[in-house]
Amino acid sequence: MSSLLLSRRRFFLAPVVLLSCLLFSLPLLAADAGFQQWVREFRQTALKNGISPEVFDRAFEGIDAPDQWVLDKASYQPEFKAPVWQYFDNRVQKRAIRMGRAKKEELQPWLDKIEQRYGVNPNVLLAIWSIESSFGAILDNDKVIRSVVRSLATLAYADPKRSRFGRQQLLAALKILESGDIDEKHLVGSWAGAMGHTQFIPTSYQAYAVDIDGDGKRDIWNSVPDALATAASLLSSNGWRRGETWGYEVTIPERKLPAGKLPLRKWEQLGVKRVNGKSFPRPGDIAELKLPAGREGPAFLMLKNFFVLKRYNNSDRYATAVGLLADQIGGGKGLVRDWPRPFTPLDPAEVEEMQKLLKARGYYQGEIDGKAGSGTRKAVQQFEEEIGVEVQGYPSKEVLEALRERQ
Repeated sequence: MSSLLLSRRRFFLAPVVLLSCLLFSLPLLAADAGFQQWVREFRQTALKNGISPEVFDRAFEGIDAPDQWVLDKASYQPEFKAPVWQYFDNRVQKRAIRMGRAKKEELQPWLDKIEQRYGVNPNVLLAIWSIESSFGAILDNDKVIRSVVRSLATLAYADPKRSRFGRQQLLAALKILESGDIDEKHLVGSWAGAMGHTQFIPTSYQAYAVDIDGDGKRDIWNSVPDALATAASLLSSNGWRRGETWGYEVTIPERKLPAGKLPLRKWEQLGVKRVNGKSFPRPGDIAELKLPAGREGPAFLMLKNFFVLKRYNNSDRYATAVGLLADQIGGGKGLVRDWPRPFTPLDPAEVEEMQKLLKARGYYQGEIDGKAGSGTRKAVQQFEEEIGVEVQGYPSKEVLEALRERQ
């Protein structure tokens, strides 16, 4: 082909290539332009709700597009719901108990002050802190902690299911900035706007945040006393009963038991007993029987404080995990009847070792965190396929031994 023909082809192809590039980039440019228009319109809403122009403009400085990571997290659908043993193994475990006890010793004067004011058991606050942010460790993870303003604006603008939530929480976040408790640089949180050591969304922060350390700011990001007092404020405001527990592990008879809530003395008459053989200290208290893993697992009679814990996170598993972890931070021995599992479980250090070995084989891409989540289970399944055994995906001692043998 002659150089003239080549040059003519380049001449005619150049506009086509340029047009293709422009067309490819148009959706992104349109999305950015649409987002910027949305911000301008939302600015008027914010100003009508008491946000100053200066605060709004500082909050959105440099934010000119939605955060795709937030949208990915919002649309993520797990392939399976974590089995009950996995949920509790990842939250009520030796490392959390050990750290909870150390933090209790370190913060005892503050915990005493918070308990005196709000009546909430310090062990419960430490358990919440552990489950919500791993005692604050998550706040240093740039992969999951983002600008609250950008995250909520992204949900309000681009997620139809969470648009109303995003707008409501974004206004509350701007009001936090307006109050001066935190500045826009440090107003950070999860993809859904949960903030600080105890992971409060902005509206909950507004309702319950406390400045217990007396520095003039309700700072749940940098002041652990403020964060724990804020959690205690939420529980106290929702009916926490001072000096009472959250529930009892119990044994149950073989026969069918009634649903609903009954006085403890009535449950005892029906054959429901505390696992330690002791009597219920307040037999008139109302309780509800819960079997998180069915009759094959531990059984509990849940009291008023269990349902108050659900005001923090409306999940039976969450409230049970907080209660169980709190009891062990306080010196309790843990469950008498363990969760039913089809394998021999690992402790967090062994899970970390498993994750490292799976990563070395190219199967695991996640954090080395000692928590056997969906990524770890997928990696285990791939390893089991490789070695030709039944594919189950359980983070078991048997799989760990097989990994060690093949290093």
